[in-house]
Amino acid sequence: MINVNFLVASIKDQVISWRRHLHQNPELSYHEGDTSQFIYSTLLTSGNLEITRPTKTSVMARLIGKKPGKVVAIRADMDALPVQEETTVDFSSQNPGVMHACGHDAHTAMLLGVAKVFCGMQEDLTGELRFIFQHAEELFPPGGAEELVEAGVMDGVDYIIGGHVWTPLEIGKIGLTYGPMMASPDSFYLTIMGKGGHGAMPHQTIDAIVIGAEVVVNLQHIVARNIDPLDQAVVSVCRFVGGTTNNIIPNKVQIDGTIRTLNPKLREEVPLLLERIVQGITSAHGADYDLKVIKGYRQVLNDESVVRILEETVREVMGNEAIEFVRPSMGAEDFSAYLQKAKGAFFFIGGGNQEKGYIYPHHHPCFMIDEDALQNGMKIFIQAALKLLV
Repeated sequence: MINVNFLVASIKDQVISWRRHLHQNPELSYHEGDTSQFIYSTLLTSGNLEITRPTKTSVMARLIGKKPGKVVAIRADMDALPVQEETTVDFSSQNPGVMHACGHDAHTAMLLGVAKVFCGMQEDLTGELRFIFQHAEELFPPGGAEELVEAGVMDGVDYIIGGHVWTPLEIGKIGLTYGPMMASPDSFYLTIMGKGGHGAMPHQTIDAIVIGAEVVVNLQHIVARNIDPLDQAVVSVCRFVGGTTNNIIPNKVQIDGTIRTLNPKLREEVPLLLERIVQGITSAHGADYDLKVIKGYRQVLNDESVVRILEETVREVMGNEAIEFVRPSMGAEDFSAYLQKAKGAFFFIGGGNQEKGYIYPHHHPCFMIDEDALQNGMKIFIQAALKLLV
C-alpha cells in the first residue's frame, strides 16, 4: 500500500522552496513567461513526463502508466494579481505592483510536487495522469481554462480535480461541496445618457446622475423582490462615474457591476430584469441608455461521484475531523470550463491560521497562507487521483 504521508513529507521542503520562488516572482495573466518556463524546467527534472506548451504561457505534462486505463487530470493556475504586496515575509514579491495574493503560487508548487511523486510511481500506474498548469485564471473573458480546453488538454480525459488554498478555512481543514460550488460571474456596463447643464438650473437638464442613482437603488429589488428567496444571486454595482466638477450636471454617467448566479436559468433571467428596470426608469425621465452584459465563467458544478471520492480521501489521509462541508461561494473560477468536458470536482484547502496571523482575505495586499496547506493539498490530490484511475 502506498504511504502518501511519507511520500509528501519527503518533498515538503522542496515544494515550499518552489512556492516561495514563485511568490517572489509573480506575473500577471497572459504574461506568465518566466513562471511557465520555471514549471517546464522543473518538470524536466521530475521524471519520464511528456511535456507540452498548449499555449504561449501554459504547460501540460502527461504521465502514462504501463497499463491502459482511465485518464485523470489535475489542474493548477499560475497567474498573479495587480496588487502591491504589504507582507513582511522575506520572500515577498520582487515585482512592484504584482503579487500572488490569491494562492496560485501554492497551487503551482503543489502540482509540481504531485507530478514528482507520481513520476516515482510510474511502473505501478494504470492509465494516464495529466498535470495542467494554467495561465490567466484571473482575467476573463475568455480565461485561460477556456483556451486550454480549445487547445485540446481535456481530450480523452475521464476525470479532473482542482483545489484552491482558502484562508477563510483554518489549516488542517478541507472544504467540500456537493453540486454547485462557485457562481457564474457576469459583468454589466451601463451608460445613462441625459442632457447636461448648469447645476443652478436643473430644470433645463435631464439629470443623468439622479437617474443613475434611482437605477442603482432599484437594482436591489432584483434580488430582494424578483427572485425566489431560496435561489442565490448577487447584483452589485461596483463603479459609478459621472461629472467633472461641482456645478455642472453631466450629460451621462457610467454604471458598472457584477451579476453572480449559481443557477443557469437564473443566469439568463437576471439581465432581463436588470434591463427592464433600466428601461423603465430612463424612459420615465426622458433619458436614453446603453447596456451591455458580458458573460464570464460558467458556474462550478461539482460531480457528486467525484466529491464522494474526495470525501473518502480526506477521511483516509487526514481524518474525519478535517472535512468541512462548505456552502457555495458567489466567487468564480474558470475551472468550470474543464467540467464541460469531464466529470470533476473542485475543493478548498484550508490555509488560514489565526495564531500565525494568516487571516487576510484573498486579493488583499497582506494575503498569506500557512504553508502546511501545501502538504495537505498534495495528499488529497495524490490519493484521490489514485482512486479515480482505478
